[in-house]
Amino acid sequence: MPEATRLILASGSAARRTLLEATGLIFDVIPANIDEGKIRDAIVGATANVEGSDIASVLAAEKARLVSIEHPNALVVGADQVLTLGGKFFSKAENLAEAREILSMLRGRTHELVSAVALARNGEVHWQTSATAEMTMRSFSDEFLGCYLEKMGERALQIVGCYEIEGPGVQLFEEIDGDYFTILGIPLLELLARLRHEGMVTA
Repeated sequence: MPEATRLILASGSAARRTLLEATGLIFDVIPANIDEGKIRDAIVGATANVEGSDIASVLAAEKARLVSIEHPNALVVGADQVLTLGGKFFSKAENLAEAREILSMLRGRTHELVSAVALARNGEVHWQTSATAEMTMRSFSDEFLGCYLEKMGERALQIVGCYEIEGPGVQLFEEIDGDYFTILGIPLLELLARLRHEGMVTA
């Protein structure tokens, strides 16, 4: 495939890959090698009143930019997702004990899930956007939480918030206000519209 028409997803997320494959897009997957935690901490430390969209947008853009440097002329899609509650930003859990702690903090409360996407070519980001979903968890019991984590196992550690709404994680919620694709990790309709504009998808 000529580089000018090559599309690359700079993310190792299985959910994002599945979403893009379902649309019929043809693309390669080359995850960006960045230290997300270090970048997030630098943004929080240098900027007052940081929003989840700020962090997600910077990370998505950096993923796209770095991979586009390595693969000149290809169009690279970078994406990232940030969970925030009361000004606190959550990362993926390191272990199941931390997953239990995170879900206990989210229980009975409404958190924001921000997904951002960016497009880059030749090391330059030339388009990006983000979308936010509001996720309200029900006040589930400790017994339910234990059963849920036992069922999820290590998979819970691969996801911000430790849940997949397309799986058992939907039982954690009592209300969801937001786009399904945003919740799964990418503002898909906006991305497809931009790819049509770029001539990468037939309009």
